[in-house]
Parts: sequence; structure tokens; C-alpha cells
Amino acid sequence: MALQLNGQAPLPNLGVIQAQGEDAANFLHNQLSNDVLLLPVGQSRLAAFCSAKGRMQASFVLIKTAPDTVLLVMPQDLLAQTLKRLSMFVLRAKVKMTDATAQWQLRGLLGETAQAVLAGAAAWQTVATDGALTVALYPAVLGDTRVARALWVAPTGPATPAGTEISTEIWQWTEVMSGVALISQAVYEAFVPQMLNYESVGGVNFKKGCYPGQEVVARSQFRGTLKRRAYLVHADAPLQSGQEVFHTSDTDQACGMVVAGAACPTGGFDAIVSMQTIAETTPGQLNALSPTGPVLTRQPLPYPLLEDI
Repeated sequence: MALQLNGQAPLPNLGVIQAQGEDAANFLHNQLSNDVLLLPVGQSRLAAFCSAKGRMQASFVLIKTAPDTVLLVMPQDLLAQTLKRLSMFVLRAKVKMTDATAQWQLRGLLGETAQAVLAGAAAWQTVATDGALTVALYPAVLGDTRVARALWVAPTGPATPAGTEISTEIWQWTEVMSGVALISQAVYEAFVPQMLNYESVGGVNFKKGCYPGQEVVARSQFRGTLKRRAYLVHADAPLQSGQEVFHTSDTDQACGMVVAGAACPTGGFDAIVSMQTIAETTPGQLNALSPTGPVLTRQPLPYPLLEDI
């Protein structure tokens, strides 16, 4: 039976923080890893919110819907604490941060359904149609096939995107196979952005001004080789966020962690793991959970990594 990779999926695991006010873009520009000030209205970017030590506390698809309004689309399990923490930094800025999840519909578009709206738009470019904004995401790469993916965002109402409804589980699997993960509660403060390849997929701007953790993020990029990266793996057993990864060259300590995992419709489980680059290049076996746990089979990344600067 052929996989159904054309259609639209509900995304109940995602929510929306709204920043509204004349200082909204400037405020977020000073808090996030990407440029918000120069983001045109109606366009989108990937961005991270980091601690002072450069560790990711959240990440988002951010969308500027108006000169004074920016949406942050993110996993629900981190939304409340992220909203609280961002609000702590507002001080005198003219911006109001709110949970706007109930005001917006979120759908994932796959395959021809996504292509019909995107019309060739590159990742993070956004297309406006019929009151909705559709953000081009990184495609899922399945062997020689690239499956287009997009985030459809529209005000709550009767309108829904065209396309056959597919399961959220299929969408989450294609998200893993895109190699781009959003931070969830299980991996809170576990990584600097480069450990998830954010500098290679448009999630970090090294030319913008300061933000929490900026010095650590910049130092990781400009001083020597990056020691950890995100990779794709496959296993016969379930893989979940937060599970440790071990390599046979050193079974005394974990070499990495599962960032996001999903059941593969054709069997087994696929995952994004963040691990030491030496574990990727050193011959040997990878295991999840323990040195004798489920065997992980490496898979090629679906995009090139930027060379260390």
C-alpha cells in the first residue's frame, strides 16, 4: 500500500504566542537568534530563544502578520513557561505577549497539497492566500524523493486548507525526516542552536545584535570546530525525545540525545539525534537508552551543513 503523503494534517501539539504592539519586532529581535526587525510583513523565519549560556529554551516558526504583530508558532508543552519568561523581559517596551492559540488554526500541508500553495517558494518564505499564510518548511527527504512541507496558519473559523486529511503521526514522521526539529520540554536547555544545525537551516543570524546567549552561540561558531551536530537515525524500537545515545567506542558516557522521534509508516522508528561529531565519524555502533539498547542505523542528512567559519 502506497504511503499517503499528499494532504493536510491537524497539528494539536503546536500553539501560538502573539507579540503585539509598536515595539513587538524590536523586542523579539533583542530576544531571539534571528533577525526580526528586517523581516517583511507576511514573511517567516526560524528562531531560537536561549538562556544566558546559549542553551535553547524554545524555538519557533515566527511570522510577522502586521507591522506591530508577530506570531511565534511552537510546541504546546513549552508555551506557558516561554510566554512567562519572555514577558519578564518586556519591561517598558510597548508590546503585549499573549497565548493566542485559540485565535489561530494550524495545519501541516504535505506533498502536492503543499506544492500547490507554495508554487516553488523556498524554506521560510511565506505565501498569502484566501486569508491564510502558508510557510514553506524544509522538505522531508525519503530516499530519492523530496516531499514538500508547509505550515498553514489562518484565523480561527470555518475555512480549512484544501487536501485530504492525513494523520498527525504521518506529519510528525515527515518532520523528523526533514531534519529540522523544534525544541520540546524533554530537551529544554539541552542544546545550543548549532547542535540542532540551526545555523545551516536558517535559524541563526550571526550579524544581528545581542540577544540572550549570543556570545556563546557566536563563540561556538567562530572558534574552532563544532563538537556536536544533529543527524538522522533509524531503529526497530521506539525513539523518544530525551533518550540518551551511546557509541561503542566509549560506553561509559552518552555521546548524544534523541531530539525528536516518530514511527516510520513502513516499519521501525526514525529520529533526529544530536551527538558528538566524533561519534558520527568513528567506526562503531550507536545504541539508544544504554550501551546495549536498540541499535541505531545512520541515515543521510537531507540538507548540507554549513562549513565551520
